[in-house]
Amino acid sequence: MSAATIEPPPGPNVERVPLILNERRLSWVTDRISGIVEDRTPFWWWVAFLVTSPIALIGLFCIGYQISTGVGVWGENIPVGWAWDITNFVFWIGIGHAGTLISAILFLTRQRWRTSINRASEAMTLFAVICAGIFPGIHVGRFWMAWFLAPVPNQYGIWPNFRSPLLWDVFAVSTYFTVSVLFWYTGLVPDLATLRDRATSRVRKFFYGLFALGWRGSNRQWRHYEMAYLLLAGLSTPLVLSVHSVVSFDFATSVVPGWHTTIFPPYFVAGAIFGGFAMVLTILLPARAIYKLHDVITPQHVDKMCKIILLTGSIVGYAYSMEFFIAWYGGNAFEKAAFLNRAFGPYKLYYWTMISCNVLSPQIFWFKYCRHNVFIVYFVCMCVNAGMWFERFVIIVTSLAQDFLPSAWHVYHPTWVEIWTFVGTFGIFLSLFLIFMRYLPMIAMSEVKIVSPFADPHHHPPGAQEETHH
Repeated sequence: MSAATIEPPPGPNVERVPLILNERRLSWVTDRISGIVEDRTPFWWWVAFLVTSPIALIGLFCIGYQISTGVGVWGENIPVGWAWDITNFVFWIGIGHAGTLISAILFLTRQRWRTSINRASEAMTLFAVICAGIFPGIHVGRFWMAWFLAPVPNQYGIWPNFRSPLLWDVFAVSTYFTVSVLFWYTGLVPDLATLRDRATSRVRKFFYGLFALGWRGSNRQWRHYEMAYLLLAGLSTPLVLSVHSVVSFDFATSVVPGWHTTIFPPYFVAGAIFGGFAMVLTILLPARAIYKLHDVITPQHVDKMCKIILLTGSIVGYAYSMEFFIAWYGGNAFEKAAFLNRAFGPYKLYYWTMISCNVLSPQIFWFKYCRHNVFIVYFVCMCVNAGMWFERFVIIVTSLAQDFLPSAWHVYHPTWVEIWTFVGTFGIFLSLFLIFMRYLPMIAMSEVKIVSPFADPHHHPPGAQEETHH
């Protein structure tokens, strides 16, 4: 490229910027992000991967053990037929919502601050959905029969029950995953081309060139890219609202006290965004510190995500209170008993932990100092991650443990297989994210350049000397 001038590519997140820029002013973005991929693998990465990958293998061993032995290795019983498996499924699906929200909805509303965090959050979405998809598959017991969930012709003439919300999950989650992959990969194409052009080895140049799809940055390519990105964003936006709403129908369409409520769809969506943003900060803050990305993921980004956590956490707290209000106001003795059992029954510790983590802890984000203190932010995010798991457990198990037949009432306790399967999914999630950080740009370079304040020719990156712009 010419060292004189460069016209910035019309990225998918903002309108075209009609400025003539000095290439050197924005090269620091490319060097900073590409350097993460191009430099030698740091020692800490190997240490982290050697910790997460064995945990992932333990989880895979537990999954294989459960498939070969049967669901009897779990602690599920009558009446608690759903327990940690569906709890973990809903937990991981919820985490996967923040990525599409940041990429699609914030893009359509022209929120420029999303550009520094959208790539990592999209990858987080894919890995979370992969972890979520494990649990419904192994929950069916005979895993090798799970393909009957798909409406494909078969010699037995068995067709799925399309009236079942569990089947709705199959279509909703698979559609969500497919669109999320396309959305994530489309945004990657310009940056893959950058890595291809900078590659020094034939292997890297071949693979990055293969997945860059012949990208050269022409006006025609940018025009088609912008249109494809816009269409995928428009398609992804209703999925953010629909997927977790469909997941909530697993419960809301039943007649079980504690589940049969119309507040579940918006309540689940708000909770998913709440937990998803907490997980985004949980993985981005360490990466930001390790790679010294404070000028790319700025305090402003952290501040805005904390405000969203505060907003959605307040919505979740309102939903908790409305559940109790409706149980009292509706006059249904069984509904009232179910909610009193949540708060004061054998699972009361889970319930009050959920309230403390999800409702009380985010309230400190009303104070600017707390939103700008990284340690406080990280602590609150960890509380939210734990609280959202407890929320799903409380909804599922407390509603089932005391069913319609008192003689069948039973307190559920997980077995080591359930515990290590869940821990193993964290190993899978973190291992995949570490691989993503190592071999792909974790920040969208082409988009950050356009919204960077240094895109203005009168500004200069830190350390740059003042130049005369012609």
